[in-house]
Amino acid sequence: MDILTVIRDFLHDRLEIDPATIQPETTLAELQIDSLMLVELIFECEDKFHVTFERDTPAPKNIGELVVIVEEFIAESKKTEQT
Repeated sequence: MDILTVIRDFLHDRLEIDPATIQPETTLAELQIDSLMLVELIFECEDKFHVTFERDTPAPKNIGELVVIVEEFIAESKKTEQT
């Protein structure tokens, strides 16, 4: 499953945001995602992709940054599984 699709589906289900408006350059502020909704979104990504966000992970400013963060955790998780 594609990370951006998971994010779009989650935000559509929770906030009724049109998935077509959610692009990598879309800021969290434009989508009115507050810190609590960001935490819920992070939990959704952790669940869907079987990764764990580090507590000191910087908060993303836009959807693209969130996608990159999830990709990095997925890559790290795969490295850990191989060793």
